[in-house]
Amino acid sequence: MNIMSFHRTIKIRLLESFLGSMIGSMIFPFMAIYLSHYFGTKNAGLLLLINVFVGIIINFYGGYFSDQFGRKKIIVFAESLRFLAFFTIMISNSPWFHSPLLTFFMMTVNSICWGLAGPAGQAMLMDVSKPEERKAMYSILYWANNLSIALGGVLGGFLFKNYLFELLIALSCTSLVTWMLITFFIDESYTPVKDAAVSFKGQAKKMLSSYREVFHDRVFILFVLAGLLVLSMEFQLTSYISIRLANEMGEQSLFGFKFGGVEMTGFLRTENTILVVLLALFAANLAGKWEDRKVLLYSCIIFVAGYSVISYSNNIWLLFAGMLIATFAEVVRVPVQQNYMASLPPEHARSSYMAVSGLTFNIAMLICSLTVTLSAFLSSLAITVFITGMGVIGIILFIIILPELDGRTKSISAEMAKEA
Repeated sequence: MNIMSFHRTIKIRLLESFLGSMIGSMIFPFMAIYLSHYFGTKNAGLLLLINVFVGIIINFYGGYFSDQFGRKKIIVFAESLRFLAFFTIMISNSPWFHSPLLTFFMMTVNSICWGLAGPAGQAMLMDVSKPEERKAMYSILYWANNLSIALGGVLGGFLFKNYLFELLIALSCTSLVTWMLITFFIDESYTPVKDAAVSFKGQAKKMLSSYREVFHDRVFILFVLAGLLVLSMEFQLTSYISIRLANEMGEQSLFGFKFGGVEMTGFLRTENTILVVLLALFAANLAGKWEDRKVLLYSCIIFVAGYSVISYSNNIWLLFAGMLIATFAEVVRVPVQQNYMASLPPEHARSSYMAVSGLTFNIAMLICSLTVTLSAFLSSLAITVFITGMGVIGIILFIIILPELDGRTKSISAEMAKEA
């Protein structure tokens, strides 16, 4: 699939997403250090938690408003607010004015913007893409996102401490460019049916009704839950697995270089990033040689097996091998899984569905926190069984819903073919 054949909206979203993610990755992963410096470690943790919960709550509103008033309006409003937030953060960390408290408030505004624009942006991509090009589209998005995060993380590590103001100038400029691209070069992808004026109370009832429809969609909820359980294994790398390796893995030697568990975690993350960047662009072609259901199922099995090894072993080569097969399975699975996801929501409720799907990240982080807590009471083997068990349950859920999943995907493709 040639990227130039994509709808203009997809190409613009690819560009602005890459730029925004790269600049953002130079700054926001390091803001925990910034907040802990000015507010203390305990308060910084609480402030970051507030940011997470604000984003979760607003995510539901963003999904509903996008389905009710159109995607572009919500995204333009969110990007306008985001630019003001980034500009204020820049001024608040300039040579002329300094306010950590105002910086935190604007970070919260940014979380609000992500909550508003996230579901709308995902729904817009579904609106303008064709079923046959979605796997290629999601592969490129996945590759670009990982590459931008990798580049941003490396550059941010060198620049954040001494060049924060300059980074914030770049972030503000990028935000302004994003706003201009979306405002002037992207067309509205969804025009909702106009209803009579609804009161605030009526909108609240309508919103509840909208999400009741989403949660009553059994196939969708089980699909999200299965994906969440499998994804949570990957998130363990930066939580439980990193702690286990630091505590259990003794000093090792490789090619004359000595290192311990902390360094091994860094090696595994680097291996994952490099492999994703190298393989993700070919994922759609690899996945296209087999049926989607087989790709989804077998890749999940390989992924779970890989992270099971990583969650227990202290052997260097087993750890590297586990990450190799898990990453390969990941890059093949992601475009297929997202393609299935794109076929599930009805057109009138795509953003609401994406809002619910967007909770996956936050719940996966909560599962990781629970795993770390359990590790204080259970053995490494018991935790590995717990982690692997969640992945296996995810696979079983996929097996249960795959027949219905395929049925809905084929029916939607047939409807679109008739319309064409």
